[in-house]
Amino acid sequence: MILRYIDGPEVRFRQKDKIFVDMEFYHSDEVFHDMELRRMFPVSGKNKYIAVLDGEGNEQAMIRDVANLDAQSREAVESCLEEYYMMPKILRFIDMTDKFGIWMWTAETERGIVKFEIRNHITAVKPLFDHRVLIKDANDNRYEIPDYTKLDKKSLKMILPNL
Repeated sequence: MILRYIDGPEVRFRQKDKIFVDMEFYHSDEVFHDMELRRMFPVSGKNKYIAVLDGEGNEQAMIRDVANLDAQSREAVESCLEEYYMMPKILRFIDMTDKFGIWMWTAETERGIVKFEIRNHITAVKPLFDHRVLIKDANDNRYEIPDYTKLDKKSLKMILPNL
């Protein structure tokens, strides 16, 4: 298998549903159906080095930079990635309790109220250099605080011991 590197508009992507795309190469008329997209660097490189996987999880191509795709393909790729890597943004914390070392959180996100558990706050709460905080709950769901310094006082008091 030869891994194809995509550097620009030599390929067209069409969105099939929320997370699948069809990939068509102009120079060879090859078409790959129901491909999935994965970020090689999901935190630091949101639109660079995107793996294009077939139904068995094998890499068929690598998009070096989504910005180099034509507008329609770029929109399809970004939409699929956004859906796959959807990370609700926490606006505020409503409640936090601790039972036997398991932290139970209730938070308001831009998608509504969520409740989740954290079993190990040291590994589950990751502050980043730009005031963002990533949280991974006990079920591997991920949440983001875009800027913890902008949280209300109650929320800040709840999250600060973890940072």
